[in-house]
Amino acid sequence: QVQLVESGGGLVQAGGSLRLSCAASGGTFTDYTMGWFRQAPEKERQFVAGMSAVTRYADSVKGRFTISRDNAKNTLYLTINTLKPEDTAVYYCAARTRRTILPGSAFYDYDYWGQGTQVTVSS
Repeated sequence: QVQLVESGGGLVQAGGSLRLSCAASGGTFTDYTMGWFRQAPEKERQFVAGMSAVTRYADSVKGRFTISRDNAKNTLYLTINTLKPEDTAVYYCAARTRRTILPGSAFYDYDYWGQGTQVTVSS
């Protein structure tokens, strides 16, 4: 059973930066395709970034968001720069236990989810 725990969210002013973390346990982290999603109030969960053999980003975040991982620490990161009020959402970490060449962008591409961390950007 894979467990994912996100951290690093908070209240930030527009233009600021955050680094979200996702600590994974219960499996072989290096084998996983990992992803970040976000869900704003009254909106569907949307893909933000994914990492397997390659990285993949939603068009809306390219240039501001960076996904990375530290396999020695079993941790996935999402660095967000130049935060905007529209980035306000709960951010979720997700894992697919079968590694893929291209990380999926749909929620059903992933097997395990964290509980989420809230990011609120004030204008």
